[in-house]
Amino acid sequence: MASLQQTSIAIQSKLLPSSQLTRALPSLNLSFSATFPSLRLTASRPLNGGARMSATAASSYATALADAAKSNNSLDTTSSDVEKVEKVFSDTQVLDFFVNPTVDVLKKRQVLDEIVKSSELQPYTANFLNILVDAKRIDLIKEIAKEFEMVYNKLTDTELAVVSSVVPLESQHLAQIAKQVQKLTGAKNVRIKTKIDPSLVAGFTIRYGSSGSKLIDMSVKKQLEEIAAQLEVADIQLAV
Repeated sequence: MASLQQTSIAIQSKLLPSSQLTRALPSLNLSFSATFPSLRLTASRPLNGGARMSATAASSYATALADAAKSNNSLDTTSSDVEKVEKVFSDTQVLDFFVNPTVDVLKKRQVLDEIVKSSELQPYTANFLNILVDAKRIDLIKEIAKEFEMVYNKLTDTELAVVSSVVPLESQHLAQIAKQVQKLTGAKNVRIKTKIDPSLVAGFTIRYGSSGSKLIDMSVKKQLEEIAAQLEVADIQLAV
């Protein structure tokens, strides 16, 4: 929340005229070949074909970031950074600001610098974000974050489990869920993401597997649906 608040402040009060920014903000020396070598072929290539090509571009950027992080033994730290970045850019005001073509690049860099400082991002992540701004691909940041998570999970043999509940679950319960998912999947590691879903009434659900394809439903909502289904069947039988 602190980073989001500071970002909003940065957007609202840190946007100096271009002349002041030129003096106050030095130009950044960003090198594709030195920092993200695999981006040399993918980031500068013109994209055609709408959403499909955007997904391909997001995957390329995510892979490049993961490769750079792995080569510098900072994969876990970079993963944490990506989660922070995803939260910041989930604010529509922030995203709209960065994708707005009328906003000067120097202004975007200044606000980006505020995000880097408030979120305590490592240099590689900061440099990567600047590359996206310069390449006019910051609009892909949410897709890149999702793609990076998949690449990270594959590289570290990690299974992602999304636990939805009406109220936050205790840490020991989440640990038990992680152990159960590990037994079911055989994964070396398990990452738990939590979501609040009031529609469940009580209990919880667990989604894991490829794109959340597997579901363990321990919610009261599911039990109520099963009871309702049984009652409907009983009504039909009685009518006969």
